Amino acid sequence: MPTCPAGHDSADDEFCDVCGREMDGPAPAAAAGSSAPAAVSAPDAPPAGATCQACGAPLAGRFCEACGHDSLTAPPAAPPTPPEPVPVPARPADRLPDGTAWTATVSADRTYYDTVMAAEGPDAGRIGFPPFCPDRHFPLQGKQISIGRQSRSRGISPDIDLTGPPEDPGVSHLHALLVAQPDGSWAVVDLDSANGVSVNDEPNPLRPNAPRPLVDGDRCYLGAWTRITLRLSR
Repeated sequence: MPTCPAGHDSADDEFCDVCGREMDGPAPAAAAGSSAPAAVSAPDAPPAGATCQACGAPLAGRFCEACGHDSLTAPPAAPPTPPEPVPVPARPADRLPDGTAWTATVSADRTYYDTVMAAEGPDAGRIGFPPFCPDRHFPLQGKQISIGRQSRSRGISPDIDLTGPPEDPGVSHLHALLVAQPDGSWAVVDLDSANGVSVNDEPNPLRPNAPRPLVDGDRCYLGAWTRITLRLSR
C-alpha cells in the first residue's frame, strides 16, 4: 500500500486517504526543535449520518469513498461546460441512413508508440509498450462521449475509460470528447490535454476545443500508444 509523505498508508495513489496530502508532494515541515517531520494526525470521524457535500454519499471518514471529496473543504465548483459542437446545417440527403451504428475500438499501436518515443514524448524514458493489450470496443450513443482515465479523487469517470490494465500514462484524466454531429457522424475535440490528439497521419495535433469531423475508419491517437478507430456499421 502506498505511503504519503506524512507516513500514512493510503489506498488512493493520488491523495492520502488520511490527511489529504498529495502522494508525490513534499514531506511536512519539521516540528520546532526537531529534525523529524511534523506529524499529521487524522481528523475525527464525521458525525453519524453525515453525507458528502459534493455527491451526497454517506461519510465514513474525512474523505468520501464515492468521489474522494475532503469533507473539511468547501464543495467543488461545477466542472466547466464542454464545448458545444459546431453547428452544421444538415439537409435530409446529408444524413446517414437510419439504423447505422458507430463503434470506437481502442488498440495499442506500436508504430505510434515508436514515433512518440523517437520524439522524446512525455516520460519517454519510463513508458513501455504493453506486451498484451486486447482491443476494446465501445458503442457510441448519445450526444457526447468523454475519453480519459478515471480519477475517484477528482470525480472523473470517462465514458471511454483508458485506466487499464494496461494503462497508458500519457492519457489525461479528461483528455478528449467525441461529439455527435447533426448528420449522424461524430467529431473529436481535444480538451486542451497535456499531450494532445492527432488524427490519421496528419503531421500536427488538433487545435484544442475545436471539433474535428471524423469519417468511417478515421484513427485518433493520444497518450503514448493509444489508437481509437471509429467504425460505421449499417
